[in-house]
Amino acid sequence: MEKIVSVLWKPAGVSDADFGKQLREVAPELARLGAQQVRVNVVDEHVEAGVDARVGSMDPPKAACITFWLDAADDLEGPLLGTLASRSAKVAAYLVVESIPMHDTEHTVPAGDRTPGFNLVTAIVPKEGLPYDEFLSLWHHEHRKVAVETQSTFAYVRNEIVRALTPDAPDWAAIVEESFPIEALTDPSVWYAAEGDPERHKEHLRRMIESCTAFLALDRVESHPMSEYVF
Repeated sequence: MEKIVSVLWKPAGVSDADFGKQLREVAPELARLGAQQVRVNVVDEHVEAGVDARVGSMDPPKAACITFWLDAADDLEGPLLGTLASRSAKVAAYLVVESIPMHDTEHTVPAGDRTPGFNLVTAIVPKEGLPYDEFLSLWHHEHRKVAVETQSTFAYVRNEIVRALTPDAPDWAAIVEESFPIEALTDPSVWYAAEGDPERHKEHLRRMIESCTAFLALDRVESHPMSEYVF
């Protein structure tokens, strides 16, 4: 089994709500074509309030991230990739290695329903000049500790990219999915697990910035709040 992460860009003239609906409807079709454990992350109407939390320089930005497992990554070619491409302006697909530092133990919803809260879907690359093994060590050990201790995250999935499966895919090193309470979209004190405590908020923010600066190329981070639907 191999995990696929497909990043999608929204066609011009399509609303966030309509794009989200189209991708939710395509999930069963992907399953019929062999995709397993399909998860749809998409910028839809439920995360409109998080516009100020978006980070990135791509224009247009990525608008969705669909993940699933295949018996072999080779099986993406053909109808599966064609189905994704038919619903988007552009698709970039990757073979990844998944690790889950934090499982969601708080929420169980019926297949196809929206997971409470939101997912912050972030594409990253190493800081310039940083050896890749040091990037992995800082990300997997030091940053993991900081992220868990300073944020209200209730789930955390790392997708380290092995190789791109589509032409012209951005040369990212990884795509991260972090789940937060919906209130964090508009309240930074909730985001940084510091409600009612300005000093704690300030300290958590300082630690997060310091940690990210140590291993990430911050000018190439592409980070967007999305709704998650599990199929």
